[in-house]
Amino acid sequence: MKHIVVLTGAGMSAESGVKTFRDHDGLWEGHDVMKVASPEGFRENPELVLDFYNQRRRQLKEVQPNQAHKNIALLEANHKVTIVTQNVDDLHERAGSTNVVHLHGELKKVRSTGNPRDIKVWTEDINLGDTCEKGYQLRPHIVWFGEDVPMIEKAVEICITADILLIIGTSMQVYPAAGLMHYVSDDTPIYYIDPKPAVVRNQNINVIAKTATEGMKEILKML
Repeated sequence: MKHIVVLTGAGMSAESGVKTFRDHDGLWEGHDVMKVASPEGFRENPELVLDFYNQRRRQLKEVQPNQAHKNIALLEANHKVTIVTQNVDDLHERAGSTNVVHLHGELKKVRSTGNPRDIKVWTEDINLGDTCEKGYQLRPHIVWFGEDVPMIEKAVEICITADILLIIGTSMQVYPAAGLMHYVSDDTPIYYIDPKPAVVRNQNINVIAKTATEGMKEILKML
């Protein structure tokens, strides 16, 4: 059974209506990303940050997995499949995928500001005054700018074992996630699905310049 590793980014969920990370002007829904996605921003204005993620969490309840999510889940019928995603939504899981690693955290979880290992499932709003058992304020379980990516080492280990690598809906410009493709073996075929793919110079990369949904239709036929 071949091990298919799937790296997904914002373009994966865009077809479900999940807004991508930044608009063309560098703002995230009108906000400077450093104001809503950094430890400094949280210290300066925790209410703004909590409200920002509360809105993201509410939006997540209104969207559904798209056909690309579902087709990736279908691969599990005949292959070992591991998804490494930069997305913080749960659309892969809701589509039926059973092995998902979230590099940048998860919208439906919170953690204690006093203990980063104290993580809980949380599906409603987070408010100032919501605390862990030890009295520390809860925050979104999201990797912010300037913070370590705790799951990156696990992601590297996964990529090393890939027989096939799929890269879907990502610019491959955001590190450390963008470096993961370099950990697969030299003879591992790589399929890169994106309607506006980044320039690639690796001869093993097969570029499919299509949306996630259309590109995954091609992958299913090939596999």
